[in-house]
Amino acid sequence: MIVMIVSIVFAVMFLVLAVIFLMGKGDMLIAGYNTASEEERKTIDIKRLRIVMAVLMVVTAVFCTIPPLLGNDKNSILVATAIFVVITIVGVIIANTWAKKK
Repeated sequence: MIVMIVSIVFAVMFLVLAVIFLMGKGDMLIAGYNTASEEERKTIDIKRLRIVMAVLMVVTAVFCTIPPLLGNDKNSILVATAIFVVITIVGVIIANTWAKKK
């Protein structure tokens, strides 16, 4: 029961972050963007980057709730973790390509 409550709390936190990004706020929470120089920031389409980050936050929120639902099924948790890692890698690639200004 505690695991489910903690998972839901984390999922809600990630959903709140997604809403913050979709509202156009929270740029300082994006790793790399907040430490970039003004020159580097001019090469990034921040609206697209916010969309990518919001989608990744929603996906993370969903994957936070999967392990408690699967219970002790180790194979299912392993598959879900592998899928999450692949989605995260794809998200990072999209953030570094699609969110760049042309």
